[in-house]
Amino acid sequence: MRIFGLILAGGGARRMGGADKALLRLGDAPLVTLCAERLGPQVEQLAISANGDAGRFGFTGLPVLADAPAAAAQGPLAGVLAGLDWAAGLGATALATVAVDTPHFPCDLVARLCLAAESAPSGLALAETADRAHPTCALWPVGLRDDLRGWLAGGEGRMMGFAARHQPVLARFPDAAAFMNINTPADLAAAGQAG
Repeated sequence: MRIFGLILAGGGARRMGGADKALLRLGDAPLVTLCAERLGPQVEQLAISANGDAGRFGFTGLPVLADAPAAAAQGPLAGVLAGLDWAAGLGATALATVAVDTPHFPCDLVARLCLAAESAPSGLALAETADRAHPTCALWPVGLRDDLRGWLAGGEGRMMGFAARHQPVLARFPDAAAFMNINTPADLAAAGQAG
């Protein structure tokens, strides 16, 4: 199995006042760098899903994938589709995704998602903690891309709605704090104190 990785960084960050969340600093590094350092060793190749000026991520050395124009307003699934197309074009079999605002995800995320995916009918696995599923932290088989393209073309954008179509398996992680989302300035301050 060839697994590529994608950092989902295309959100509007409305609760952050529209700031580019990927470039917000936690400690000494931008969130995108923290995610790349954590996800990179777990996958064969890594890219960033983001719209706008790709040059702002030049310091990472990673390819930046923009959403297809027809899907650009449909949330993180549009980024997943761009990632699946990129990964499939390079011969990958699956794409592991993380959200840029979840920089403390587990260092064994991909391994545990792969293990869970072995029992999934479609090969789709989502991370889960005791409180909820985390669909942005998932393993997406490249074989789902045509169905995802159709889903988005039909105006659908809900991650859990699309995932449910493919009977995902949930990989349980005990530490809910590892999946803390940084959505507000207060969250960023709390993550800095926790890290």
